[in-house]
Amino acid sequence: MAKRENESLAISKLMESFIKENNLSKGMQKIKIEEAWEKLMGKGVIAYTQSIKLQNTTLIVSLTSSVLREELSYGKDKIINMLNEEMGARVVSKLMLV
Repeated sequence: MAKRENESLAISKLMESFIKENNLSKGMQKIKIEEAWEKLMGKGVIAYTQSIKLQNTTLIVSLTSSVLREELSYGKDKIINMLNEEMGARVVSKLMLV
């Protein structure tokens, strides 16, 4: 029978190493960016958000309201900065509202 190691690690550290070893960072970014969009934009915008896709460094957000799309287009730079700050890295460089 193998001996147990008494070294304890935090779950977050284990998850980080698992993600790095299995090259899952891009997929995790896609999931986290959706969560960040929901957190930062609020229920009003989420109600009109159809889909969120991250392709390379471009975030493509499909909205059902043309009025909301126009309103958000005025603050694209601010939204990009808020999302990158929430993610803790420069993940988004361009925002497309469709």
